[in-house]
Amino acid sequence: MSLVLYANSSYTSPYALSAFVALTEKGLPFTLETLDLEAGANLLPAYRDLSLTTRIPALVHDDFVLTESSAICEYLDEAFPAPGHPALLPPGLRQRARARQLQAWLRSDFLPLREARDTRTVFYQPATEPLGAAARAGADKLIHAAEVLLDGNGEHLFGAWCVADTDLAMMLQRLIKNGDAVPARLRDYAAAQWQRDSVQQWLRLLPIY
Repeated sequence: MSLVLYANSSYTSPYALSAFVALTEKGLPFTLETLDLEAGANLLPAYRDLSLTTRIPALVHDDFVLTESSAICEYLDEAFPAPGHPALLPPGLRQRARARQLQAWLRSDFLPLREARDTRTVFYQPATEPLGAAARAGADKLIHAAEVLLDGNGEHLFGAWCVADTDLAMMLQRLIKNGDAVPARLRDYAAAQWQRDSVQQWLRLLPIY
């Protein structure tokens, strides 16, 4: 069996992080390949033909190639299911649906916030400008939803860890790492998720500029 994950060479992609964490949590041996997106390496014929979409992350499992991080996570959970491998999504039907809803929402909404607090401000250099009105509205919406979802659930969204915890923590870190106002409960949650071994393995890959 061969597993290869393609990520961006600066390791700033939250979606590559999600796929990396999924593979690591599953305990699956894999090779990590990186592409310089700023140089357009993902647009070159070799990767274009491999990935179909030119996007990262891409997972290559033997002769099968898949992009889009949420699709990769779901594929891994079905290809390497529990109990043989740790689950990436909650066991209950409704909890799994809620986790998928959260993942899709975090990926499709919050454009002003993601632009004002891009992931380079999380991993490398904090932003110097305050949030604008649209980004602040997105932050308020995110904080409200996170507080509702975590209410009474302890350390994780659904009692036990799932990959949506990493995705939510990543979005919260856009605010926390830049000194924006975040309730202490959510700061503690994001900090605990950031200390998870799979996330720490990713952080240790960051280049030093």
